[in-house]
Amino acid sequence: MSKVIDYLNAKQEQARQELFELLRIPSISTQKEHGDDMVRAGQWLQSRLGQMGLAAEIIRTERHPIVFAQSEPQAGKPTVLIYGHYDVQPPDPLDEWESEPFEPSIRNGAIFARGASDDKGQLMCHVAAVQAWMATKGDLPVNVKFVVEGEEEVSGDSLAKLLRSDKARLGADYVVISDSSQLGPDAPAITYGLRGLVYIEVILSGPAQDLHSGQYGGAVANPANVLSRLIGGLHDEQGHVMLEGFYEGVKPIDAQEREALAELGCEDDKIRKTIGVEALSGEEGYSNRERMWARPTLDVNGLVAGYIEPGAKTIIPAKASAKISMRLVDRQNPKAIAESFKKYFRERAGAGVSVEFIEHGLAKAVLVEKSGAGIRAAKRAVEKGFSSPVSFVRTGGSIPIVSLLAEQVSKEILLMGFSQPDDNAHGPNEKFRLEDYHKGQLAAAYLLGELGRVET
Repeated sequence: MSKVIDYLNAKQEQARQELFELLRIPSISTQKEHGDDMVRAGQWLQSRLGQMGLAAEIIRTERHPIVFAQSEPQAGKPTVLIYGHYDVQPPDPLDEWESEPFEPSIRNGAIFARGASDDKGQLMCHVAAVQAWMATKGDLPVNVKFVVEGEEEVSGDSLAKLLRSDKARLGADYVVISDSSQLGPDAPAITYGLRGLVYIEVILSGPAQDLHSGQYGGAVANPANVLSRLIGGLHDEQGHVMLEGFYEGVKPIDAQEREALAELGCEDDKIRKTIGVEALSGEEGYSNRERMWARPTLDVNGLVAGYIEPGAKTIIPAKASAKISMRLVDRQNPKAIAESFKKYFRERAGAGVSVEFIEHGLAKAVLVEKSGAGIRAAKRAVEKGFSSPVSFVRTGGSIPIVSLLAEQVSKEILLMGFSQPDDNAHGPNEKFRLEDYHKGQLAAAYLLGELGRVET
């Protein structure tokens, strides 16, 4: 094991430059003009994994390619499937970046670029770890598979289709995912809970065209007014979501977990200062950590209606739309909640307004059993790699494919996040600390060794 670690310590600059190469590819999955970049990123990963001695291939899909690679199977060794995604969010707003989003730069001990922490940097920690084992030992202590998709940021279904159609190819004893964060600097964490997701765009249409508000105001249903009224009714004054059946399947936070979350410490002031607000708010009766990790939520992500350019234009808009996401916990049913959401708008829109919907993603919440052999091995590996004790945390985010991986591939899902909560994933000036990049590689290398010793 010492040779593997020595190799990683000696190859830090090489690992950094390889990550830079991948970060320079603007693999923005949601924008059609970057289709060629998506292919290029997939091919780059295929080439890199192939150079390490893995059998690597590109799996073509109706949308963006999937990269699959595996080591030569060896009987008697457990199989580890490493999941990641190479697609990234758009970098907008560009004027808030201090450097070019697709030209990596190092400032204050961190790599700044879109995708630095979400998820290219974290993925490359595992690539470097496998490389180190292969280079120093000529072999791996486990069978390794990589599956890297290009549709995570758009809730695409290509990987889900592959999982259902070719379950044997992706079969594994453990699934390892690094697409979450630590608790903070020098506070590594393993995630045991992910919230699920319902993400729907609702579109209200009224008149056939925009109308003069002086001529028609008061006589025509205004889609923007209707949408505003309906959105306002989605919460009560205590912060509860008012959709019918929304809380079905939501279990109370038990005393043991509530105590464990409280022991992680209160970071309300830190959060408030980081995001630039005077106060935090949410559902009454819960701490902010409980609200963010263990309670379901509903949020408007975007609103479009009428004239929004500078100056005045007095119109009744023909259309108004909103993108709304709901984060789910426990056994909430995404499909049932999506139907309840649609029913709410259809029943309340009123005469003169039609309603349509576009679904952008449905995913179940995930809770991982903390007593499994794999998660205990992951704890040991992360503590060795980061030289700090590990905390078990939930996260408020969603990784839609995880619930399907748990159902189709392996019950042991190991969520090892190496980034920081303030790394600005999805925002301007996304970063990944050099220290976390290196320690993540060490933890990933230790993990392979630990899992290779687990009794299966």
